[in-house]
Amino acid sequence: MTLRTTLTGALFGLVASGLAVPAMADQLADIKAAGKIVTATDMHYAPFDMLTNGTYEGMTKDLFDEVSKELGVEPVYQDIPWPAELPGLEVGKFDIIIAPVTITPERQERYTFTPPIADATVSLVKAAGNDDLQKPEDIAGKTIGVQQGTAQFRQLEAFGETLGGISIKEYGTTDEAYADLAVGRLDAVAGSLPNLTYLVKNRPETFALFEPAQFGEPTYFGWALRKEEASESFAKAIADAIAKMTEDGRIKAIQEKWLGVYTELPLTVPAQ
Repeated sequence: MTLRTTLTGALFGLVASGLAVPAMADQLADIKAAGKIVTATDMHYAPFDMLTNGTYEGMTKDLFDEVSKELGVEPVYQDIPWPAELPGLEVGKFDIIIAPVTITPERQERYTFTPPIADATVSLVKAAGNDDLQKPEDIAGKTIGVQQGTAQFRQLEAFGETLGGISIKEYGTTDEAYADLAVGRLDAVAGSLPNLTYLVKNRPETFALFEPAQFGEPTYFGWALRKEEASESFAKAIADAIAKMTEDGRIKAIQEKWLGVYTELPLTVPAQ
């Protein structure tokens, strides 16, 4: 008996016994069959994600509601703390992270990203009336708050080293950092420009942006999927939906609703 005959017979036996290797999985097909997309986001990250009187709302929800319509499925929104999101995605607890995830070369090695959904360039906010802090370089030797585990934290840390050192205090949520800034426990808070613009827009008597507010390299937020062949069609479907929404003006309308301004974004994922 030849090796080929043996292998053929073994394969036939597996098929006959119902133990054949299944066809390659396709996440998009599975999602459409289920009729839903299971998502994860931290609902304490205004203006992207917020709980208002127990109701989830924000820029992320408006965007993903429209994406889900394009895919013909219902979104399932889960409130997951940011530190648990990437590990949860890897073990399959949800289909996609729709919290705004900063697209970095390191993360692109482990995850598949959608095209950008917002600007993520790190910026600084201070207490209103604090004239001692004007430009980003003025934070040298100061205490700065930032959300733990974020790309903004790493950029702040690197920027602080160029200034001769700063004291960084990490927080589980940006809301906690803003609260400490408001009562004087911090000199400033670092975060993405959309978050801080929204904060100052709604609380101008308490907070003010640095001028200029931004520092470091331009970066973008995207949504994160598992980096595997089964996710490729799902990622393409989302990219196609974002492109369509950009063309027909839905992205612009949603940005203006939550941020007050429109920023044109790349329609492809930035190169590593």
